[in-house]
Order: sequence, then C-alpha cells, then structure tokens
Amino acid sequence: MGRLFLVNLEGKSYSCRHCKTNLALCEDVVSKSFQSRHGKAYLFSKVANVYAGGKEDRMMMTGLHTVVDIYCVKCGSYVGWRYEVAFEKNQKYKEGKSVLERYKVWGPDGNNYWVAQEVEAGESDTDE
Repeated sequence: MGRLFLVNLEGKSYSCRHCKTNLALCEDVVSKSFQSRHGKAYLFSKVANVYAGGKEDRMMMTGLHTVVDIYCVKCGSYVGWRYEVAFEKNQKYKEGKSVLERYKVWGPDGNNYWVAQEVEAGESDTDE
C-alpha cells in the first residue's frame, strides 16, 4: 500500500461523515438546491480528497448526463458524483462540477444532516 496524501482545506468545510476527511469548502458551493436519491445534495465547483469510479450515462430529472461516482479517498465511502458531460445545452454549466450528498457529509458547523426518510424517486439533480 502506498502512502495516503490528503489535501488540507483551510476555512469552513464539508467533510466525510465516516472519517471526517475534508471534502469541500463552503465558498465552493454553487447550489444548495440539488436532490439525490437520499435527499438534499449540494453542487460544488471543486472538491478534494475524492477518487472517481467509472463513467456512466444517467438519465436525471434535467436530462442525460455522463457522470462518475466519487468516493472519499481515506475511507472509500460513496459521497456523491461528478458531472463529466451534460448533453443538454442549458446544463453545460454542471460539467466538471461535483455533487455531495448531504446525508454522506458533515456540514461546516458539525451537523450531519441525517435524512429521516429516503426519497423514493431515483437520483435527480433538480434545481428547485
């Protein structure tokens, strides 16, 4: 096994629910109105300390996107997804940005934001 290098984020940040590894800064939040299969999710312009799974096309509420699931680099927990390609012209702003699911991360104030019930609809990226 190799040595694990983590990026230290300075400032208020969101971190992995399982191991507390910093994932993203508050200042990098683009939108707080996304939805995932488990509830609220936030769109970030950049994230750190994650690795990506394989690319796959997913039909979401705003159309077809090529995405990769992202995982905490320290503990391997699923934390969200990154947009690789948005096929709809009005969704291109999402390309290269990442979504962190709120139930998988600790907030900057130390809150875990547990979701009481699962959303029945599949993964979505609705900007409500």
